[in-house]
Amino acid sequence: MFTLGASSWRIEDITRDRVIVTPAPGMPGKVPFWHGDALGRPVELGKALGAFLRETASAPEEASIERLRAAGLDELATRNLLDYIGEQKQATGVIPDDRTIVLERFRDELGDWRVCIHSPFGARVHTPWAQAIEARVRERMGIDVQCLYSDDGIVVRLPESDEPLGSDAFVFEPEEIEDIVVGTVGNSALFASRFRECAVRALLIPRRRPGQRTPLWQQRQRSSDLMGVASKYGSFPVVLETYRECLQDVFDVPGLIDLMAAIRRREILLVEVETAIPSPFASSLTFGYVGAFIYEGDAPLAERRAQALSLDRRILAELLGQEELRELVDPGALADLEVDLQRLSENRKARDADELHDILRTIGDLSAAEVGARCASAREAPALLDALVVSRRAISVRIAGEKRWIAVEDAARYRDALGTALPAGVPEAFLEPVADAIGDVIGRYARTHGPFVAHEPAQRFGLGPAVVEQVLRRLLSEGRVVQGAFRPGGAEREWIDTHVLRALRRRSLAAFRKEIEPVPTEALARFIPAWHGVGRAQGGMDALLRAIGSLQGALVPASALERLVLGARVPHTEIGPLLDQLTASGEVVWAGAGALGSDDGWLTLVLADEAASLLPDVQPGELSETARAVLDALTQRGAMFFRQIVEAIGSLDDADVLRSLWELVWAGHATNDTLAPLRAITGGGSKRTMKVRRPRPNMPVRMGPPSSAGRWSVLPARDRDRTRRAYATAEQLLKRNGIVTRGSVVAERVAGGFAAVYGVLKAFEDTGRCRRGYFVEGLGGAQFALPGAVDRLRALANDPEAGKGIVLAAADPANPYGGVLPWPADERTSHRPGRKAGASVVLVDGALAAYVEKGGRTLLTYGDDPAPAIEGLARAVREGLLGTLSLEKINGAPTPIEGPLADALRDNGFVPTSKGMRLRAS
Repeated sequence: MFTLGASSWRIEDITRDRVIVTPAPGMPGKVPFWHGDALGRPVELGKALGAFLRETASAPEEASIERLRAAGLDELATRNLLDYIGEQKQATGVIPDDRTIVLERFRDELGDWRVCIHSPFGARVHTPWAQAIEARVRERMGIDVQCLYSDDGIVVRLPESDEPLGSDAFVFEPEEIEDIVVGTVGNSALFASRFRECAVRALLIPRRRPGQRTPLWQQRQRSSDLMGVASKYGSFPVVLETYRECLQDVFDVPGLIDLMAAIRRREILLVEVETAIPSPFASSLTFGYVGAFIYEGDAPLAERRAQALSLDRRILAELLGQEELRELVDPGALADLEVDLQRLSENRKARDADELHDILRTIGDLSAAEVGARCASAREAPALLDALVVSRRAISVRIAGEKRWIAVEDAARYRDALGTALPAGVPEAFLEPVADAIGDVIGRYARTHGPFVAHEPAQRFGLGPAVVEQVLRRLLSEGRVVQGAFRPGGAEREWIDTHVLRALRRRSLAAFRKEIEPVPTEALARFIPAWHGVGRAQGGMDALLRAIGSLQGALVPASALERLVLGARVPHTEIGPLLDQLTASGEVVWAGAGALGSDDGWLTLVLADEAASLLPDVQPGELSETARAVLDALTQRGAMFFRQIVEAIGSLDDADVLRSLWELVWAGHATNDTLAPLRAITGGGSKRTMKVRRPRPNMPVRMGPPSSAGRWSVLPARDRDRTRRAYATAEQLLKRNGIVTRGSVVAERVAGGFAAVYGVLKAFEDTGRCRRGYFVEGLGGAQFALPGAVDRLRALANDPEAGKGIVLAAADPANPYGGVLPWPADERTSHRPGRKAGASVVLVDGALAAYVEKGGRTLLTYGDDPAPAIEGLARAVREGLLGTLSLEKINGAPTPIEGPLADALRDNGFVPTSKGMRLRAS
C-alpha cells in the first residue's frame, strides 16, 4: 500500500518495465510520500536549452526531425516533442527561449489570476526571482502570494485580485535585486530547511540515542527552538553558513542580476500573453504547483513560518567574496549626502522656530554654533532658540561637558541614555521612561551621519567606546546598521545606517554615470539596429505586433514596408497574411503621408488604440472634385468596397474614382482594411496596376482592379490637443530609438521638429522616465535616453560583431545615416546618398559599407574592403529582401569586370552583362 495525492493505492504486480496498481479506497498508506530536493538547472544549461528551443521552433519540420533523430530520440519521442513545442507556439504565439521570456496570465478554477513566467534559465535563477516577486507583491498589494519555481519557470497565484499585475511587478532593476533577495531569504521555508540541515551537520541537534534515527518532526521542533535563540546573534556561525548555502549553493544571484540587466537592455524580450486556459508549458508548471501545495498543511509551523533572522553583513560579505564599498563610493556624493543629513544645505535650513524645532527632533542635540549653522540667518538663531525655550518646546542641557539644546520630547531619552540632568519645569508627559533610550540616541546619530567609527559618537555623548560598540552590534543584529569599509581614503571599518547606505549607493552610482565618457558614433550605429530588433528573425503575430509597436508613427516608403522594413525584423514570408489579419480585425491602421509618384508614397502603421495621437497630419493642398465626393461618401456611409463607392458618387469612370481614392490615401484621409491594393501599386514598381479599362455602362467591372481591393474607409480623427500629440510622439520616439537626438527627430520628419518634443522630453527627465546626458560624442548635449538603452549602448561600444551584415532600407528608422549620423564623405563621385524611397544600405560593424540607389543600378561602397558589403547584398537578394540588382555604375564609374571588386561580385553570384553585373532575385 502507498499514498499518492489524497488516495491510497495497492501494488498488484511489478515487472521490468511497468508497475500495475489498483485503487484502495479507505485503506491507509504504508509507504510515506515526500518531495525530494534536487539541484536546480545551471544557467549555462538553461541558455543552451533555450537556444535549442529557439532553433527547433524556427527550423523547418524536416530539419528538426533529423536533428532530434540524430540526438538519439526515436520516432515517437521526436513527434511528441515537436507536437509539444508546436502546441505551445499555437497557444501563446511565441516559445520561451534564451532570448525571450513569456509572461502568461490566466484564471484558475477559483477565478483567481495565475501568472506563469516561462523561462529556461533554471531553478537556481528562478528561486531568488520568485522570492523577490513575493516581496514586491506583498509590498504593493499587502497580500501574501504563493509562488512555485522550477527549472522551467515560476507560477504566481494572485488571490482576491480583480486585475492582473503588470510586467513591472516581475522585472527588477539589476542594482536592487541582490539586496531584495538577501533581505527575503531569511523569511523563506528554504532557509528554515537549510538551517535544520546545517544545524544537524554541526551536531547542534544531537541524537537522543546513538545509532537510532531522530524523527524528522523532532528535528524540526529543535531546529525551530535553535532558530529562535540564534536570531539574537547576527554572527551565529550556523546562521551565516545557512545564508552562504542559500545564496551560493542553491541560488545563482549573479545569474539573476545578469538576466535582469539583459531584460533592461532588451537583449532578452519579455512577451506578455493572456490565455483562456493554461498553455501546454503552463499546464506542466501548474501541475507542479498543485503538487507543492497539496501537502502544505502537513508541514510544521516552524517550516511554514521561518523566523526573520538578522545577519552579520561583514562576515556574510567575506563568505560570499564581495568587495568592500570603499572604492565604489564617490567622495562628492558622500559629502553632499552628509550635508543633507545634517540639514546644512541652504534649502533645508531653518527659517523660523517651527523649522528649528523640526531640526532638533530630527538630528538631536545641537550646540549654539551648530544651531547657527542650520539657520537661514545665523544672527536670528539665538532669537529662535529663545522662542522655543519660552514656548517650552526646547530645553538646554549639558552633554559631554558642553551646553546643548534638545527638543523637549527627547528629555527622558537623554536622561535615561546618558544620565543627563534636566532643568526644572519639564512636563510630566515627557518624563516617562524610554525603552532602549541609548539605542535610540545612537541609532539617530547613525541616521543623520555618513560612515563613522565608534569613538565618534562616544566622544560626542561622553560614553565609553566599548558601550557604543555594544549598542552598535545590537543595532546590527536588528538590521538597522551595517559595518564595513565605506569612507574613501579611510583606514578603519565604519558603521552606517542601512537607509543612509542605500542613499549613498544611489548617489554614488548617479555620480559615476555622469563621469562616464561618451561612446563614439560607431557604437550608436551598432546600437540603433540592435535596439530596433533588426536581425532577431522571430516570427509570429507577437513579433509582428512588437515591430509595429516600435515603428508606429514613423514614415517609411510603401514599396519597402513589408520586404525591407518589416522584413528586417520579422521573417518576410509571414508578414503579408499576418498584417492583413491585423488590419482586417481593426487592430492596426495604415495611413499615407505624401505621394512619391504614381506607384509609391510615404506610409505609416499605427496601432488602432493609439491612432488618434500618432497618425500624421493631413497633407496640405486642395482635393479634386471626385476626391471630395468620395470622401463625403465614405464619411456619410462608412466603409465601402470600390464598386459601392462608384455607385455612391454616380460615376461612370472607374479610373477617375481609383485615382481619387489614392489621392485621399496619400493626403492622409482614407485607408483600407487590407494592404492588398498597396501591394498592387507598388509591386515591382509597375504602373500597369493603376490602369483601368473604361467599362461600358451596361457591362461594369464587377469588383474593380486589384489596386482597389478591400474596404475603404476614413481614417480615425486626429487628436487636436497638441500637448497630447507631443507627449505621445516623444514617448514613441524614446521607445523606438532608445536614444533621441535632434538628428533622429529631424530624420523622422516630426511635425514641428525637435522643438515640438523637447519640452516633453525635459518633463520626462524631471519625472525619471528618461535620462539626459552626453552619451554619444559629437551629437550635442540634447540627448535623451531610456536607462536600459544607455547600458546597452555602452555594452555595444566594444562589440565588433553587433552590426555585421545588416541590410536596411535607406529610409528605415533603424538606419542611423542621413539622420542621427551624417553620410560619410566621398570624393570619388558627385553622387550623394540619401534617405530615399527604393534605396538600400548595408551596415558592417556599425559602419556604412554600401549604398544602393533605387532600381539597383548604382552602387556606392565605403571602406577598404567591399567584400562584406557585396556579400550582404547578395544574401538580401537571395532571401527576397531585395529585387534583382543590375549594377551599371559603382562609385561613379562603370562597373569593373576585373579587380577585387569584380572578384567579390562574381564570388557572390553576380554575372556579367553588356552594361555591368547582375544578380537576379530568386
